[in-house]
Amino acid sequence: MTRPRVVIVGLGDTGVLTAIALRRYADVVGITATPEFVSGQELGLRLARPEAWERDYRIAYRRFRGLDRTRIVHGTAAGLDPEQRWVRVTRADGTGGDSTVAEEPYDVVVVSTGVTNGFWRHPTLRDAADVDAELASPHQRLAAAGSVAVIGGGAAAVSAAAQVAERWPDTAVDLYFPGERALPHHHHRVWLRVRSRLERLGVGLHPGHRAALAPDHDTRHLTGGPVTWTTGQPPADADVVLWAIGRVTPNTAWLPGGMLDDRGFVAVEPSLQVTGYPGVFAVGDVAATDPLRTSARNRGHVLLARNIRAHLAGQPLRDYRRPPRRWGSVLGPLRDGLIVFAPTGRGVRVPARVNDVVLQRLITRQGIYGGVRRRRRPRKAR
Repeated sequence: MTRPRVVIVGLGDTGVLTAIALRRYADVVGITATPEFVSGQELGLRLARPEAWERDYRIAYRRFRGLDRTRIVHGTAAGLDPEQRWVRVTRADGTGGDSTVAEEPYDVVVVSTGVTNGFWRHPTLRDAADVDAELASPHQRLAAAGSVAVIGGGAAAVSAAAQVAERWPDTAVDLYFPGERALPHHHHRVWLRVRSRLERLGVGLHPGHRAALAPDHDTRHLTGGPVTWTTGQPPADADVVLWAIGRVTPNTAWLPGGMLDDRGFVAVEPSLQVTGYPGVFAVGDVAATDPLRTSARNRGHVLLARNIRAHLAGQPLRDYRRPPRRWGSVLGPLRDGLIVFAPTGRGVRVPARVNDVVLQRLITRQGIYGGVRRRRRPRKAR
């Protein structure tokens, strides 16, 4: 019997996990704007210690054992026809930066194209050299700065402030956020512990600061000061300003308008099926499951893979249920280890060595990803 064909548009964190979960049940085609897996996680570590970040969050697709049967297409989606059941793809052909257009037919299509968020998450078609530059440029600019202002109160902003302060202890790092506390979607115990760690790292904390931004203000790049506030405080100056204010744009310009809500995110049923479009599913930050779009975490890919199999078999679909609060790591792996927070706000500290060996190598690579081959080392010249 012919196996169904599933096209996954976007092979970031959630797309890769979905492809791996479906490998035994379908012929999977993954469409990706990068020639390798480039995670959107752990912004702070990426900025402060890019070489450590690359080890766990930049991985060649061929190293994933679970993707051995997945056909990887290096390109970006340019359109979707739900009646003819194909995705139009602008492909990189590797010749002088030229591209070609092709159509990928599907039985089921998964939209996991994520969002554009600052300079670290975007859908632009790029090669390995482009990724190298994206990692090196902000790191080098931060390394040369005498002062850094981080604007935002979410986990990305908090982790960036902590990691930069730890990496460059002589740099003045200040965190500005609009509420009385940062991490408003986490349990209050999380902020108490994170605040204590930030203070020990020497980060200046500035609650009640909301930045004054023009509608066309570009948060996709590191900038310089000063930063002005709608909340009345004097302007803040810094050599480098990092914007992590959660101003995200869904990567959905290639989709029919009928699939989108009024903010441009993909409108989905609780089953993660796109409303009114059988055979089209969405998962991750692009899917409007709830205000925080939590199917990007919380094993949303597991439910999605189960529901795709049920859809193909004509069986009932199950509903996604979001957690009441955000949980997990906030600061990312610092030099002395990682703190993982439960939904109750209780944190467990994992020493750095345990994080590297147990969490990353065993649980993440071998368990969650189903096996990741070791990186090939270049041969030494004789």
